[in-house]
Amino acid sequence: MIATVFKTILRWSIRAGLLVLLLLIGPGYVFLSDRQEPVSWSTASRISAGLAPSPDAERGAVIQVYAARTFGWRGAFAVHTWIATKRAYADSYRTHHVIGWYSGNKVRSRTDIPDRYWYGAAPSLVLDMRGDGTEDLIDKVEDAVASYPFAEEYRAWPGPNSNTFIAWVGRSVPELELEMPPLAVGKDYLGRTRFADFTPSHTGLQFNLAGLLGITAAAREGLEVNILGLSLGVDPLDMNLSLPGIGRIGPDPNPARP
Repeated sequence: MIATVFKTILRWSIRAGLLVLLLLIGPGYVFLSDRQEPVSWSTASRISAGLAPSPDAERGAVIQVYAARTFGWRGAFAVHTWIATKRAYADSYRTHHVIGWYSGNKVRSRTDIPDRYWYGAAPSLVLDMRGDGTEDLIDKVEDAVASYPFAEEYRAWPGPNSNTFIAWVGRSVPELELEMPPLAVGKDYLGRTRFADFTPSHTGLQFNLAGLLGITAAAREGLEVNILGLSLGVDPLDMNLSLPGIGRIGPDPNPARP
């Protein structure tokens, strides 16, 4: 009897170990193939990537979401996401981040360059909304930012973190149809006692256990499995696959929203 139990435990331990190794292949490949000279966070680039329209050129309201690899070795696993807004005829943008190294409230909203490099990592555009109705949605975005329920909590893994924050904004403002990047570790964290919700795009549903294990099915996100915070998925609409550490293989979704 004891021998049978031991063999069963050993068998499942081996399977769990192999699963973890499989999940680490992508991040390991990214880490080893992107070795660069070490750079201090204080000297890493924070310049504009040139992705946001100048307030002088675009006088209408703008909402944009960006993603960039996190600093250091964590960049092999995850991206940091943030949202930028510009009201009609405004001369500057406001950015909204959750940043873990601040004490107290982690939500930081300020006037800033919207498309800065994230400490040396070039950002990519996740969502770009302009035109009629955008001004009204900025009010909703600001309400979502102010009502973020984990403002004084931060855990890089499995959440709540910066990606949990942006996913919250997406769920709170369904008109954005925000499709989070698969490398946005923490996007699936719903809380300790909440296990189901709409996806950030509001085009489907997700079920998740504290950001550690779950499944997502939605028109925009496709079918995605979350294991230990890492995502594997297939998106038939955009014809791509998602792998841990690597991200999307295939075309990126169109960030533009009408």
